Formats: sequence, C-alpha cells, structure tokens
Amino acid sequence: MNILVVKFRHIGDVLLCTALLRNLRLAYADARIVVAINDDCADILKGNEDIDEVIAYPRKSIAGLSLPAKIALETRYAKRILSRRYDIVLNLTEGDRGAIYSLLTRAQKRVGLRGRNPLLQRLGTYTVTLERMKDMHAVERDLSFLHPIGLKVREKRVRASFTKEDAEYVERILEEYGVEDFVHIHPVSRWLFKCWDNEKFAKIVDYIYFEYGKKVVLSAAPDKKELEKIYDIVGKCESEPVNLAGRLSLSKLSALISKAGLFIGVDTAPMHMAAAHDIPVIALFGPSNPVSWGPWENELQRGCYEKIYTTQHCGKHTIIQHDNDEILFSEEGKISRAMMSIEIDEVKREIDRYFSKGSDETF
Repeated sequence: MNILVVKFRHIGDVLLCTALLRNLRLAYADARIVVAINDDCADILKGNEDIDEVIAYPRKSIAGLSLPAKIALETRYAKRILSRRYDIVLNLTEGDRGAIYSLLTRAQKRVGLRGRNPLLQRLGTYTVTLERMKDMHAVERDLSFLHPIGLKVREKRVRASFTKEDAEYVERILEEYGVEDFVHIHPVSRWLFKCWDNEKFAKIVDYIYFEYGKKVVLSAAPDKKELEKIYDIVGKCESEPVNLAGRLSLSKLSALISKAGLFIGVDTAPMHMAAAHDIPVIALFGPSNPVSWGPWENELQRGCYEKIYTTQHCGKHTIIQHDNDEILFSEEGKISRAMMSIEIDEVKREIDRYFSKGSDETF
C-alpha cells in the first residue's frame, strides 16, 4: 500500500502532523508513507521512522525563476509525486497545488479540505471533502482525516525527531561550552510581530542565571533579522548566555531542545518541538489563538486551552497572552501590542512556578 500525505505549510504545521503520520504507521505497518512538503520544512522530519520518503517542493528557489523555468520545475515535481500509484491521499491543506496533485493521483481514497477554487470542486478532487475546522487544535484537525479512511485514532502524540549525528553534534557543542543543565530560550520568529521586547528577554536570561544558577542557551534561524535580535539580547545581558543562533539545522535544534530542562519562547516551530519532546514550555503569545496553536501536551494527549487572552496551563505547559490584537509598525517592522504588554514579572512568576515544582513534575 502507498499513502501520500500533503502538507504545504510552515515548519510547525508539518511537525504537528506527525501525530497523524504515527497513526497511519500503526494502522499500516508495511505501507510506504510519502510526505509532500515545502523544502524549508524537510529537516523537521529528519529521523522520523514513520515516514518512508519526503518529497520536498522547491519553494525557496522557484520565486526567482522565469515563467518557462517555473513550468519546467513544477512539471518535474509533479512527475516525482505521480511516479507511483497511491491507494490513499490525504491533503491536509486547502491550497490548489495539493488539490491538483490529489486529483491527478486518482487514488481510490482521496481526502481533503474544501478549497476556494470552484473548478477543482466540480472536478471531484476528493472522494471525501472535509469542511474547514475552526476552534480546534491543529493536531486534532489533522487526526480528523483518519475517520474518512476507516481508521480510529490510536494515540495523540506529536513526535519530534533527529538523527544520531545530530545528537552527537549537539553533545560536542554543549561539552565545548561546559553546559549540562540548561534553560533553552528561542526568542524569535520569522514573523517579528510574534516577538517580545529584546530588553525584557535579556532580563529573563539574567533572572534564570542569577536567581537559579541555570545557564541559558539561545537559538535562532540564520536569518539576518533574527540574528540581529539575538545579538541585541545578548548585548543587554549581564550574564553570558550560550549563543547558538544560526548554528543549528532544524534537526540539530531538535536534538538540543530534547536536552533542555525548560523551554521559553514565542509561538513558533521550536515551541512545538519542545512540547513534542515533553520539555515544559513557557510560551508568550501575541495574536495567535492558543486553542489552535498552543503547545500540545503529549502526556495528556490533548491541547487543553479553552480561552484566549489570559495565562493558562495545560499539563506541564504554560501560555501567557494579553487581549489586544492590534499590530503596530515600528522601525524594526510589525509588532504586537498584546505581545509588548506582557510584563517581565508575569514570566518570572511562571519560571518560579517551574523551579518550585521541580523539573521532573507537571507544573
């Protein structure tokens, strides 16, 4: 049996669909499971034993091509996907590209979300069409694709992965800096309006070190704006955090996060990675909806966020959020008024709560 899962979204979205992939593997131990995703997400699935093949769409390179070159590239990618016959196709996103591939496979079972293209709807793209699901956690939305193909949900766990080489690389770096017990802070996102104030993050770094004697490890993608924010945070610190910004691939970052005692960050893929590794998370949310995007609690096998605009807990994880969705423009770009209104003492209070309970307990 061949199964194609299509998820043309961002890194965190792809990571969260690993709960679905795990259920497919449990149901079809001998099936070949193929995942079609954007190329910048491929590393997040590295080492995932539930997947047989990742077909990465060259999203990074296609934008600058001429029209003939784009057509040629799209054709090559489509041929690669259609090079095998599929029994089941699950298109987890609403875009036209995934819908077209689903239709062209002519798989006996094709499940997808109702899109906005009326032509594709009339062509009978899917054998089962699902309506858009709001106010539901992203993990639950993906798992809802199992019922139309006759499967029950057997477990609800998000799985972050990495290779043996990734683990060894991280071990060498931590040994180089003399770091064992640490708090991991990933304070940035590709969307800057999800970020908190640099000076506030610096004070949190110092608080963790001077109050609890824990080293802080900082990370960020090798993006200019993200790196600039990290350098600014480090420059404002009185302590000396370990700065690994720009030095880790996604799979190496996954290996690093798995060794942390506590993760602090914003609504971004590393937050979901930490939760997938069962690392306690303190997440600062701006305009995101925690009901849909809060850190998934693997031990409880659910996302138990029922509110927005408040501090709330789900097992070992915490979300801090204020009630203003206004996006402002500054010299640095977009910022969230709600995000900027989060106070340092609120974050300190949750850090104290974590350390008072102990890192091995649900807090």
